[in-house]
Amino acid sequence: MDRRSFLKNSALGGGAAAASTLAAPLYAQGTRTLTMVTTWGRGLAGVHDSAQYFADIIPAMSDGNLTIDLKAAGELVGAFEVFDAVSAGQADLYHGVDYYFLGQHPALSFFSQVPFGMTFQEFNNWFYHEGGRELADDVYGIFGLKAFPVGGTGPQSGGWFNKEINGPEDFQGLKFRMPGQGGQVLGKLGASVQNLPGSEVYQALASGAIDGTEWIGPWADEKAGFQEITKIYYTAGFHEPGPNLNVVVNLDVYEDLTPAQQAVVSMGAQAANIWTMSLFMANNSAALQRLQAGGVKLMEFPDSVWDAFGAASDEVVREPMDDELYKTCYDSYMASLRSSAAWGSRSEGAFTRQRNRVVGI
Repeated sequence: MDRRSFLKNSALGGGAAAASTLAAPLYAQGTRTLTMVTTWGRGLAGVHDSAQYFADIIPAMSDGNLTIDLKAAGELVGAFEVFDAVSAGQADLYHGVDYYFLGQHPALSFFSQVPFGMTFQEFNNWFYHEGGRELADDVYGIFGLKAFPVGGTGPQSGGWFNKEINGPEDFQGLKFRMPGQGGQVLGKLGASVQNLPGSEVYQALASGAIDGTEWIGPWADEKAGFQEITKIYYTAGFHEPGPNLNVVVNLDVYEDLTPAQQAVVSMGAQAANIWTMSLFMANNSAALQRLQAGGVKLMEFPDSVWDAFGAASDEVVREPMDDELYKTCYDSYMASLRSSAAWGSRSEGAFTRQRNRVVGI
């Protein structure tokens, strides 16, 4: 039995009963409705907004021919059950971040985030023009899926802590929420790493179940309310310099769409890609000022901690290299990153440094 057949006939943990109630896509007068599940709780700033934007723009672009029924995390399946639900055909597509699912395949990291990896623009260079699209088809195709980038959050913050981090040793025994390869890095530094859905993080931090957490950045973090619990905030992190959100469609469903509907999904994802990134970046500065005015202490990790992050990240990113597809993705990703960075550091990077100096920003 191949993986897709197995998944279609297997339970999905806690979300199995809910997922089994999903009806087949609805057809009425040429209209098709697809059910989209997400890894986000309804109302989570930015990430749920991105899912809602995609759900709204698809019927607008298709003149109502294709519509999306959005179900937030927990409304049909849990946040961490969406990958299997869509792969099994029990939902049509999901909106989420795929480092939650590295247990399925480690190469999913390249289409979500790699520590010390690509920024938003660098990822788009690779995905659209330097082989990333084709490699995504190879990786997601294993599971009967097709992925489309729908936005980043910009560089994510280092996170909220209940104590200052003065050296790598301060991570020993620290209970910290961080998913993906970034969490694996902290594990190598001795942290007790937790992987929690976004909607559960505030309560875990407030109760002391975790000692700290990363989430996204000033705006989304302020909306989540972490400043009510701790005032120690590290504004730059190593783990997600340009995290990528995806809309991931069941491949059979996608191939059953008309060419025009497929184009709407693709172009709608590209629109959401730009809209989502700009949403976060437009809101972060004002939120950071409010956090600081409210007594939050803005911190930066010392160089010794950055060096420890770097050494552990190199170990983590290289560990799955015995997987041929992972290695192929790694080689392609790193070649594109080096190419983009070589130009970007000498153009936009140099300009930004000089502009900020001259203008006094």
